[in-house]
Amino acid sequence: MIEIVRLHAIVIGRVQGVGFRSFVRRTAVMFGVVGWVRNRFDGTVEFVAEADRNILDSFLTTIKKGNRFSNVHTIDCDWGQPEGHKGFEVEY
Repeated sequence: MIEIVRLHAIVIGRVQGVGFRSFVRRTAVMFGVVGWVRNRFDGTVEFVAEADRNILDSFLTTIKKGNRFSNVHTIDCDWGQPEGHKGFEVEY
C-alpha cells in the first residue's frame, strides 16, 4: 500500500553557491517527488518533499551524497502529513 508522507528537512554543510538546489530539484523529478527547495539565510538549504515513504528514503540517501561540488554534513528531518504539493519548485 502506498502512503504519501511529507519530509521537511534542513541540509547543513557546503550547500549554497554549489548548485545544490538544482541538484535537489533534479533528484526530486527523477524520483517523482513533489515539494520545494530554498536557501536559508544561515547558509543551510531547506526542502519539503512528498512521496511514498520508501521513495523518500531513497531520495534522502541520494541527497545525503550531494552533488560533486557540495559537502553535506547533516540533514535534520521532520516527518509528517503531506500538504498536497504539485511538482517540485526551487524557491528564491
